[in-house]
Parts: sequence; structure tokens; C-alpha cells
Amino acid sequence: MGSRRFAIVSIFAFSCLINILMLTGPIYMLQVYDRVMTSASVPTLIALSIIVLVLYAYYGLLEALRSRIMVRLGRAFEESIRNRVFDVVATASLKKLPMAAGSQPLQDMSTIRGFLSGTGPTAFLDMPWVIIYMGVAYILHPWLGFSGVAAAIAILIVAIMTEASSRKPITDAAIASAKANAMTDEARRGSEAMFALGMKGIMRNRWARVQQEAMDSSTRANDVSGGFGSLSRVIRLAVQSGILGLGAYLAINQQITPGAIIAGSIIISRGLSPIETAVANWQQFLAARKALGRLDAALAAIPPDPEPMKLPPPKGLLEVENLIVFAPGSDKAVLQGLTFTVHPGEALGVIGPTGAGKSTLARVLVGIIDPQRGSVRLDGATHDQRNPDELGRAMGYLPQDVQIFDGTVAQNISRFAETPDPVKIVEAAKMANIHELIMKLPNGYDTQLGENGSRLSMGQRQRLALSRALFGDPAILVMDEPNSALDAEGEAALDRAIRATLTRGASVVIVAHRPSALQAVHDILVLNDGKQAAYGKRDEILKRVTQPQRQQQRGEGGMQTTAMITPPVPETRN
Repeated sequence: MGSRRFAIVSIFAFSCLINILMLTGPIYMLQVYDRVMTSASVPTLIALSIIVLVLYAYYGLLEALRSRIMVRLGRAFEESIRNRVFDVVATASLKKLPMAAGSQPLQDMSTIRGFLSGTGPTAFLDMPWVIIYMGVAYILHPWLGFSGVAAAIAILIVAIMTEASSRKPITDAAIASAKANAMTDEARRGSEAMFALGMKGIMRNRWARVQQEAMDSSTRANDVSGGFGSLSRVIRLAVQSGILGLGAYLAINQQITPGAIIAGSIIISRGLSPIETAVANWQQFLAARKALGRLDAALAAIPPDPEPMKLPPPKGLLEVENLIVFAPGSDKAVLQGLTFTVHPGEALGVIGPTGAGKSTLARVLVGIIDPQRGSVRLDGATHDQRNPDELGRAMGYLPQDVQIFDGTVAQNISRFAETPDPVKIVEAAKMANIHELIMKLPNGYDTQLGENGSRLSMGQRQRLALSRALFGDPAILVMDEPNSALDAEGEAALDRAIRATLTRGASVVIVAHRPSALQAVHDILVLNDGKQAAYGKRDEILKRVTQPQRQQQRGEGGMQTTAMITPPVPETRN
């Protein structure tokens, strides 16, 4: 903070010196025309020229230093908030919050940094010197000062008109551009289904319409800014010529000297320069201001997590009490009234029909979704009482939709740890029965997988994600449909991994449709419409659930059904 404050003070000091040194040219011209020309003194001309060259060199040094400091201030701004912005983007995506669509906060941060590093801020820093330059012109002659002030007011009016006229198209362009970027990301993620189902042309047309809206709005904004920018330049050129004409008139009437003609023209031109630069950068200024507003709103909507007191590593006792979770933006409960306990060394299976809330429960257990009521406790502490990263390292999570990150196999298994233990990486891979497959890859554990593990099949990605969940011996392992893409060999490896996890004393929660994933579980929780329909020992619950299914199959001539039939009255654990 101290270095940043010093940099800001230095910029203001350099701006003052730069603007003072900019008077060098007018003063030199005044001396040459009014003193050297009349005295015909060559030594005086040489001395004045040397002084001017030294002052110009000093001016160039200060200008370069100011530019370098502005670039570094822009960098410092981004460095100071980039971690928070990344957290906001990740959290907003996780919780499906609307205030940070896609990577918009990251783009806003770059927009602000680009503006701070450009010429726009220096124009605003030089703006107060307009009054001083006009005052110097007034000293040469009042009419020169008044003419400069009138020109400055005219250019300021142009700037105000620019802002008023371009505000809406710039806003519309930003909204449409963000929507187009979101559609691009969506098409990229769903490219396989888009091509397979013949949706490419339709999706392209949808994207093109939104992109066209963004371009149309941007074109309107550029047309407005370009038109008013040209008008401001015309005013400045007209003022320059008008000042020369006015100076000539005053000189003819012997009210100023010939040198004052040139000096007055240069001074007024320099005085109007910051205004014209500000008008030229007005669109960037408006974009940066909009970006700052959006960024402030996103940061305010997702405050930083307070740093909780460090707790001992959890042992794996998972307690859920009267859990109630609502759908985002709705008052409908997805989960309601769930209460159960998973002790270290025990496994809980969660079953139920589609839409019963099983995946939502898995997300709540690992802290992705916050409950509206009730509590989820790990070794007695709710998730918000632990540091999120420390909580994540104590958990193993295998989601239904597996996401592999762009990196090496080892990085994905070790969760991109900065200094991972190679022994633990190999152990996790062997537990998931993927070590031999990894060794057959071109570079083994150092093989780059590409975006979302494009080099691997769906089953291989799931087994790699399983090894990632097992890495670091987590105290609790939560898996959502862990065998959905596994073959018989993969299912056998999954069962061995679950049993090994239980043997070392961790707790396991498995969400599954296929009974083969539930061989090692102790208890089963049956969900139906978000409610706890049954909860008890595995064999007893499966027997009570499968009996109605067999009766229904016999009644339908042996036809299979996948509907989960649950007891009509909620049960408690035996």
C-alpha cells in the first residue's frame, strides 16, 4: 500500500513538472522573436537553444517515467484483486448466481487495467492545468485567454454530448457481448451433442444474432464517439488558426509582440490538448467505468470468506440434521427434513428415483450447496467453520459429471498440488486401477490430457476422477453415480477402493442407481421427492425396495421397470 501511495504521489508530481516544462516551447519562441531577432545576438540564441534542449530531455524523461508508473499501477490494480475476482467467478458459477455471467468479472478487470495503463488517466491528470495555460494566455492578452476558455468550453460540451449519446449503445454492446461469450462457451462444452444431433447450424444462427446485436451496438457507440471526436479536433484546429489570426490582428494594432502570436497559439493548443485527449479516450473511460460498476457489484454480492480458526483434521464423522435445501431462486424444497449419521469406517448408500434429490444431497455434503435450514457437520463442525481449501483436501468427491482439467495426469490426480508426493499419486492411481493404463500413455503420468481429458474415454476419465478423489487419504469420500461409465473391471476396482477407504477409517457416501456400487455400504438412505422415505441397514432396505419391484414385474409379465418404489411411510434407522 505504501509503494502504491508513493507511485500516485509521484504521478501527480511528474504531471506538475511535465506541464510546467511544456511552457518551454512558447517561452523559447517568445524570446527568439522578441529578443534574439531584434538584437541579432547569436550567442543568446545558442544559449537559449541549449537550455531548451536540456529542458526537453528532462521533459521526455519525466513523460517516460510517468507512463511506466501508470502501466505498473494498472498491473498493481489487477494483482491486488485478481484472486478475489477469480473466487467470485468460481463461486458465481458454482452457485449459479446471475451477477457474474461467465468470465465477465475477469474481462472487466482487464478493461480497467487497460484503461489505467493508457493515456486516458494522464489526460485527466493534466486537465487542471488547462486553467493555468489559459491564465498564461490571458497574461499575453485578455482576448487570447478568453478565446482559449471559449474553445475549452466548446470541447467540454462535445465530451458531455459524447457521453450522453454513447451511454446506451455501450451498455447494450457490453450486455450482448457477454451473452455471446456465454453462448460460445456453451457451444464449446456441448460440441459433441451439437454435431451429433444436427444442431450446429441452429446454434450458430442463435450465436450470430446475439453477436450481431453486440456489433450493431458497438458500431453505434463508435460512430458517436468518432463523430464527436472529429468535431473536437475540428474545433481545436479552428482555434489554432483563429488564435494566429487574432494574434496577428492584435500585433498589427501593436497590442502584442510578434513573438506573443506564436507563443499564444502554442500555449492555447497545449491547454486544449488534455481535453481533446480525454474526448478521444472517452469511450474507453465509459467502458472502464461500466466495468468498475459491474465488478464492484460482483465483489459486493460475493463477499470474501472470513478466515475461520484452524481446526484439527477431521476423522470422518458426518452428521446431517433436519436438512432443508431450496432450489435456486425458488421456494420449493429440493431436500427436506433429512437426518442421518455416517460414522468413520462406515458407508452410506443413497438411492431413489430420478429427481429425488440424490445429487443435490451429494453437493450439500461436500459444501458446494449451502443448506437453508438444518446442518451438515464433519466431526462436529459445520462446513463454514473450516477453511474451504482445507475442507476440500479432507474430502474426496466424485461428481456425476466428471470434469478433468487441462494438465498432466499427475496434476489432475494430485489436485494440482504445488509439491505433490509422487508415491501418493501412484497409490491413488493403483487404488482406482488406472496405473497400468497411465503407464501406457505417451509420457506416463506427465502426459498432457487436454481440455476435459480429451485423450481419455469416458470410463477412463471416471477412473481418473476416482483416483483424484482418493488422493491424500480424505476423511470422507462422496461419490455420485461412480460406476455409471465403468465396465466390470472398473466396478471391481471401485469396490476395492471403497473397501480400502473404509478399512483406513474414513466414511463413504455413495449415490447410485446400480446395486453393484452398494456392495460395501452398511446403511442405505432412500429418497423420494426430496424426503427421507427409508433409512436403515442395507440388506433390509434393499429387500423392502426390491420386493414391490418383483411383484410389479410379475404383474406385467416379467417386464422390467426402473422405477424406484419406496415405502409409503418414512422409516427410521433400525
